[in-house]
Amino acid sequence: MRRGWKLGWLMVGGVAALIIVLLVVITTFDWNRLKPRINAQVSETIGRPFAIHGDLSVRWRRATDEGGLALIPWPEFIARDITIANPAWARQATFAQLDAVHFRVAPWPLLMHRIDIPVVYLTHPVIDLERDAQGQATWDFTPATATAPSAWQLDLHAIGFDRGHIAVNDAINKAELQVAVESLQHAIPYEQIVEQQSSDAREQASRTAGAAARKELAKSASDSSAQPAHTRATYQFAWQADGHYQGVPAKGSGKTGAVLALEQTDEPFPLQADMHVGDNHIALVGTLTDPLHLAGLDVRLWFSGRSMAKLYPLIGVTLPDTPPYATEGHLRANLKRGASHYSYEHFRGRVGGSDIAGDLAYDTGGARPKLSGQVTSQLVMLSDLAPLIGADTNTDKQQRGDATPQPTDKVLPVEPFRTDRWRAMDVDLTYSAARIERGAALPIEALSTHVVMIDGVMHLDPLAFGLAGGKVNGDLRLDGSSTPMRGATKLNARHLQLKQLFPNFEPMRTSLGEINGDAALNARGNSVSDLLGTASGEVKLLMNDGAISKTLLETAGLNVANIIIGKLFGDKTVKINCAASDLTASNGVFETRLFVFDTEDAVIKIDGSINFANEQLDLDVRPNSKGLRIFSLRSPLYVKGTLKNPDVGVQPGPVILRGGGALALGVLATPVAALLPLVATSKHDETNSCADVLEQMRGPSKSQPVPAKATPKAATTH
Repeated sequence: MRRGWKLGWLMVGGVAALIIVLLVVITTFDWNRLKPRINAQVSETIGRPFAIHGDLSVRWRRATDEGGLALIPWPEFIARDITIANPAWARQATFAQLDAVHFRVAPWPLLMHRIDIPVVYLTHPVIDLERDAQGQATWDFTPATATAPSAWQLDLHAIGFDRGHIAVNDAINKAELQVAVESLQHAIPYEQIVEQQSSDAREQASRTAGAAARKELAKSASDSSAQPAHTRATYQFAWQADGHYQGVPAKGSGKTGAVLALEQTDEPFPLQADMHVGDNHIALVGTLTDPLHLAGLDVRLWFSGRSMAKLYPLIGVTLPDTPPYATEGHLRANLKRGASHYSYEHFRGRVGGSDIAGDLAYDTGGARPKLSGQVTSQLVMLSDLAPLIGADTNTDKQQRGDATPQPTDKVLPVEPFRTDRWRAMDVDLTYSAARIERGAALPIEALSTHVVMIDGVMHLDPLAFGLAGGKVNGDLRLDGSSTPMRGATKLNARHLQLKQLFPNFEPMRTSLGEINGDAALNARGNSVSDLLGTASGEVKLLMNDGAISKTLLETAGLNVANIIIGKLFGDKTVKINCAASDLTASNGVFETRLFVFDTEDAVIKIDGSINFANEQLDLDVRPNSKGLRIFSLRSPLYVKGTLKNPDVGVQPGPVILRGGGALALGVLATPVAALLPLVATSKHDETNSCADVLEQMRGPSKSQPVPAKATPKAATTH
């Protein structure tokens, strides 16, 4: 028993003696003698020249934050004047220069071949970050391949920062930035910065997108699910950035914490940034955890600017041209090279006069990045949707400098779709709007669609919206992977109530009439003008029991139609029993198979074509009076010119005598049959005057058919 105690005490004494010897050696050893070996070893490890130019020393300090081990002093290593070189291709010779690096090493883990470093402090770092056009980056190191695994393990828990300077020169993003970091006079609590950034971002949103944007963003303050997790972290450093990004001026500021924990995810690192890049404003406040795995970014994020499309160079996400916008949401991110995931949760905001809200996710792990999620709106202004179809005629795009000038002689928008960006990512997005307004005169009750875009091919299916008490359903396909883009659409309109379509037109308020129609078109082109200018297919419309006037059409913006009605009827209101059209399109030329208006005074038949490729009109308007009510309807009209500048006049030649309309209707049997299914869809088909009119049109063809080529002669000389 005594022998065992003696052996134990000898072992303890031996260890104590060894520790004392080590302490003496460490204390008296000239560590500068090891600099050549350290420099060579680190240089080989990182694949770059590394050098400690200044003094290398060790001092002993008690670890006051280590609980019961506080009585044991820890060695603290201090290396001064350190440089890390850049690769040979870089413009600057030095990647990093530091006044000093100092860190403590836990003594006990050394016995197990483990180097445990709680914190490495970097004193006054000056860092040069460069990337060339080929993608070579100075921050990408190529460590030497180890011939055998090391017996030692390094555990670094955190990095502490000091004032410093960072230069960024990125050829790919066209970025040249100078970032200066300074310590704050005193630490600022996390909650104080959150409150200040929220106020500043909403004020900027108000300046960019209007006072309504500020009110909309303020709603998220009461949404606890949109707030980053509460933290006791404090901000201790401030930074300022100035330069250019993507060729436009970039300027910003922000704050950070002092120590970045690399492994402890319960110690978040506070971040705050407020940047202006061109006319975009981006602000964030939140925390970063688990930086070694580039995960755990959790921030509140604000965007505002003149157009969402301007965000593409900044965030790499293809977004449409929009009016001025502002959004606020909660961004979470797990960043991995080649497979990152971002989620913009519970965001809300304004786009022009419209509100938006929803959840989005962006993933980079597939063949192409993918944007998915759902977006909703309570109220959308139709003018805010105009840029999506290239119909933005306001001055915002001219102010932004990215508009395609609209030719003065054309009506159809020539603004091109940015199909080159469609191939940059895939989309799977649902969108719904409770109400869409065009002023107060044309309410659209709802809109819903599912947007799927894969490899540049966009498909909206279903595409549905309520209009004037009825429904419009269909689908739209745009193939942006081909040049020019190819498009195809099928739409059907059912039960559009005339009294709701024209609520301010007194003669329509008691009407039971409605509009039904079908359209199927294929086209190619990169703008609305090009698509309609190459369209092929057919369009059918049927309207019953309505009314019309020159003033009504003028208010609705139907330039050609209001001129024709003005020539025929003046400015009086005309009751329409039935209006029927069956148009066939071939390469942008829409020809009339059937286009008639049955009014209480006459039957008006329109023949000819509209060429949307050059916007040329070539129509004959032939009114056939019922009795002797309107003598001015005895002469046919011609419609020439363009959509922008129509030329409507009276055709020379013999007048049309009353009774001629009956014979004209007799040759319409074939196209009439194609419209009869639209009558069957009416909610009020038992009182639908179109049923009688269409039957009347095709009736004569059964007993006394008239050759088609005889029609012009019969219609003008009878």
